[in-house]
Amino acid sequence: MSTTTAVAVPAAPAPRRRRGLAPLEPVSASAKWLLGLGFFVVFFAVWAFFTLGGYVSPTFLASPITMAEEGWKLFTEFNFIHDIGMTVWRVFGGFILAAVVAVPLGIAMGAHKGVEAFFEPFVSFCRYLPASAFIPLLILWAGLGELQKLLVIFIGSVFQIVLMVAVTVGAARKDLVEAAYTLGADNTGIVRRVLIPGAAPEIAETLRLVLGWAWTYVIVAELIGSSSGIGHMITDSQALLNTGQIIFGIIVIGLIGLVSDFAFKALNRRLFGWSTL
Repeated sequence: MSTTTAVAVPAAPAPRRRRGLAPLEPVSASAKWLLGLGFFVVFFAVWAFFTLGGYVSPTFLASPITMAEEGWKLFTEFNFIHDIGMTVWRVFGGFILAAVVAVPLGIAMGAHKGVEAFFEPFVSFCRYLPASAFIPLLILWAGLGELQKLLVIFIGSVFQIVLMVAVTVGAARKDLVEAAYTLGADNTGIVRRVLIPGAAPEIAETLRLVLGWAWTYVIVAELIGSSSGIGHMITDSQALLNTGQIIFGIIVIGLIGLVSDFAFKALNRRLFGWSTL
């Protein structure tokens, strides 16, 4: 007579419930949008409370309603759309000039250590120089025209892009490089077919970040010797103690920067979607 012994199988542990604020826990796309918009709602509510409630003098801080009225006046009476167009042109003009120079140089520095040893001390030195310090010299060299403003943005962007691109390219996986050599690639082929494709998503992300910095440089460039642009409008409004127009100009800069940032992100996802696989 045989007996069968039942073996108890331990029950699988129940999946642990994750908390909403757990570290590195992602949120849904809808929640992300709601949380982002929620901050702006709270920000404007606090702003309205202190200004409309009379806790802050309008001389120092205009209310949201006053800011909106002054913004409407800028568009209808002072052709503010022209100032916006000039500022956008200066930002993208100087940024594109910087990218055209910096990206190839950064790739060369990251790929070839001799090139990096030659350029890196100078580039690292210049990276710490504020672009605003060059304005007096640039006015002497280029006058008060558009070239001076483009050069301020160029100087503020180019050295940052060079070093960030060089670091990205230099961090390429060595096993991929060795595999390419094994398959018969030469030095030029390594750069063109291994280093540049591998670093392209990070280079695009670097350009997106530096474009945000370029918006800070353009206001500095427009504060001195400018007859147009958002920075020029802010300077004129400061002389008139018109905080509504000042705040509106700042918000317009933030909105344009936010739109350009989202556009850059969408373009990067479209061009380099494979990098997230």
